[in-house]
Amino acid sequence: MSRRGRAQPFSTSPVDAPRKRPENRRNSFPRRRSVWPGTLKRSCVETCSCDLICPCNATFDHGATYDYCRVTLVFDIREGEVEGTDISRLKIAAIADTPKVMTEGNWRLGVFVDENATDEQSDKLVKVFTGQLGGPMGALAPLVGEMLGVERAAIDVRDDGVRHSVRVGDANDFEIEDIVPFGVETGEPVRFSGMFHPVVSDLTIAEATRSRINAFGIEYEGKTGLSTSEFSWAA
Repeated sequence: MSRRGRAQPFSTSPVDAPRKRPENRRNSFPRRRSVWPGTLKRSCVETCSCDLICPCNATFDHGATYDYCRVTLVFDIREGEVEGTDISRLKIAAIADTPKVMTEGNWRLGVFVDENATDEQSDKLVKVFTGQLGGPMGALAPLVGEMLGVERAAIDVRDDGVRHSVRVGDANDFEIEDIVPFGVETGEPVRFSGMFHPVVSDLTIAEATRSRINAFGIEYEGKTGLSTSEFSWAA
């Protein structure tokens, strides 16, 4: 069961302010990644509402399969510190509802923080993963038009070879399986390489085998997915 907390405001992108559509969406996406004060080593599991394979993963300015892309990203932090605060062995999940073309902005975003985090750790985690401290997630912050809230929850992430299962309180429950191409005797799954993604540029392609996602007023069935076993961010 999740322990729900009071929704926290998102200070860098006012909810009430009208957002203008970029005149040229292909050139408007912020490419620069600013330096942020911390280091992280962790894995990531993602699932979204697009059919296999999600066009948004090829490039953010391609349209999603449907009139929206709804996505959940879950991070399992093995080691990390932010501004001197240790955030090792904690987890955080983000769920987003975006327009068909992600670069148009007006994303709706909600965040779940590990129930085991202290208030200080929770504050640092939220700032990192909503882009308030810059870094890789900072490039996405200008696209968020509405922050739906921050809640505490039990977050369970399990990796079993090519299978990755996630449970976030009683809101999200899904499993994805990395895709091993037909005829590949090594058993190595297929990967995206050179993509623009807030996590890393190389990710394993997966498909959802189980999905029940309903949180912050966002509900969808995950169909496709991405995973990575471990990667690092450093200041």
